[in-house]
Amino acid sequence: MSASEYIQELLYRYNCVVIPEFGALLTHVKPASIDKAANTFHPPSKVLSFNSQLQSNDGLLISYMAEAEKSSYEEIQDRLAAKVESWKAQLKQGEALVLENIGSFKPTREGKLIFQPARHTNYLTSSFGLSPIVSKPILREVLKQEVEEIEEKVPFIITREEREKSNFRPLLKYAAIVLLAISAGFSGYLTYDQAQVNTALSQQKAQEIISSSIQEATFFDTKPLELPVFRLEVEKNTRKRHHIIAGAFRERSNADRKISQLRKKGFDAFYVGQNKFGLYQVAFESHDTPREALDALKRIRATESKDAWMLSVK
Repeated sequence: MSASEYIQELLYRYNCVVIPEFGALLTHVKPASIDKAANTFHPPSKVLSFNSQLQSNDGLLISYMAEAEKSSYEEIQDRLAAKVESWKAQLKQGEALVLENIGSFKPTREGKLIFQPARHTNYLTSSFGLSPIVSKPILREVLKQEVEEIEEKVPFIITREEREKSNFRPLLKYAAIVLLAISAGFSGYLTYDQAQVNTALSQQKAQEIISSSIQEATFFDTKPLELPVFRLEVEKNTRKRHHIIAGAFRERSNADRKISQLRKKGFDAFYVGQNKFGLYQVAFESHDTPREALDALKRIRATESKDAWMLSVK
């Protein structure tokens, strides 16, 4: 293998490879990029540069070549020195030095070297197998421009059918406006009706609050007031405490009808009152003691109604 091939292998592993008495090849990572002019996507890569000031032998290149060729360090050192002298002689003559897959060196009049790295070699191992991708440009804007140019050149002619359609469209527009107005009026009527109901409820609630405030103010007034005397006649309940209930009704008229039916059958039926659910309760009969009431309940369930039950009050 030639010296340039060994240098290539080391560039994949190291960021700096020194060629004794010639210079150093340096690498740095370049991120992925887009070449808009060429419509090309480039993967991440290592970019090569050359520094002619770094010529001291660090032993990396000579040791690597000696190990690969199974030769001594001194032998490889002498052979590489001879190769470098031939490169320098070629450059002194004004000729360009090309190292394959690395780049080219060109001398200047001032005796300096201009290094041009090879573009087709990527020394970044993490990008192995990734090559530049060329994408065709999108022609969306071009096609749009062509269509606009055609529209400007071709005259726009309205046929009879299209004219009739265009005359019919305003009618549809006016019909839609009428329907929208009707629906808006109906919605407004519903809103107004609901507003009237809410206003009436608010007035009733306000009247209740005012009445309550007046009563509280009257109650806590320290001045003596002459209040009217109300006389209520309370009917004493002389009936017994244990009742056999025949049913509970939402309407008072149904409860009265049930009492009439039971009395025709011979029961001492009566109206007990409303329970906590607002139902009107009707009793077959009532008794003084729980024992008498239980016996009557068994008799009524066996002969009259299986749904009868006992209610005991204090």
